[in-house]
Amino acid sequence: MAKVFFREPLLKICFIDESGDLGQLDNPPQPNNQPVLVIGGLFVDARNLASITQEFLQLKSRFFPRLRRRPDKYLDLILREVKGSCLREDTTRGNEKRDRNAIGFLDHIFGLLRRYHIEIVARIWIKALGEPVDGTAVYTSSIQRICDYFEHYLVTEGSVGFCIADSRNKFKNSSVSHSVFTQKFGTASRYQHLIELPTFGHSDNHAGLQICDIVCSALLYPIACRVYCAGHVDNVHVQPRADDLRHRYGPQLKDLQHRYWNSETKRYEGGVVVSDAANHRSGSLMFQSP
Repeated sequence: MAKVFFREPLLKICFIDESGDLGQLDNPPQPNNQPVLVIGGLFVDARNLASITQEFLQLKSRFFPRLRRRPDKYLDLILREVKGSCLREDTTRGNEKRDRNAIGFLDHIFGLLRRYHIEIVARIWIKALGEPVDGTAVYTSSIQRICDYFEHYLVTEGSVGFCIADSRNKFKNSSVSHSVFTQKFGTASRYQHLIELPTFGHSDNHAGLQICDIVCSALLYPIACRVYCAGHVDNVHVQPRADDLRHRYGPQLKDLQHRYWNSETKRYEGGVVVSDAANHRSGSLMFQSP
């Protein structure tokens, strides 16, 4: 009997991270109230992951040489993160030297994203003044929608995949994974190309999570705060210099989105989706030059 060979499907990974918190935005806002929550995902071809990791380590070593404490421990660079929140501070509130270094690093990150055809999706929540936030519902629905976008991506790529999200705590992690479990194995039969439920990793072990943090915290978060919260939130999170980030990176973020036409709903889905509870403005403002 002749042997039958099956071609293994391509494997993709969705790395998920967030920026901001699930707390309420006070009325009036307090100095450190976070007016925006960003939950984003990066779609990565697993075949490129080793190259992406090596190039990312090289960028960290080049732009942040102090992170490389011992030349013989090069791989330990993965343990020392370049946090997106620190890059955000450098570009929106830092001096010229810090700003220039951070922008150089971000430029190269975008080069890496383009070179390896990494696609971006995100759910951005703009909080309304004085209104409570149902953190569990917001986070869970965001992960489910990102899984929907990832499922479409997997179908179009002829692939299977799984999600790695930045870990929070056991209860929250389990709750989110179970919400996907009920959709995948229940009557809805969603996420058929996801080979496993979302799993959770520590960001200091995964280059994909660190890059996702940079996209969410250094770019999407400050741009969203500036675009949707200027005028009614006056605190450290709403910075005028975020306009420079929108001008420089907005068009690139737009081009890297995984966005598609859903023939059933008769609308575009995926990409960077903004839910503006404050003024109900369009998500397209994220990409327009100020």
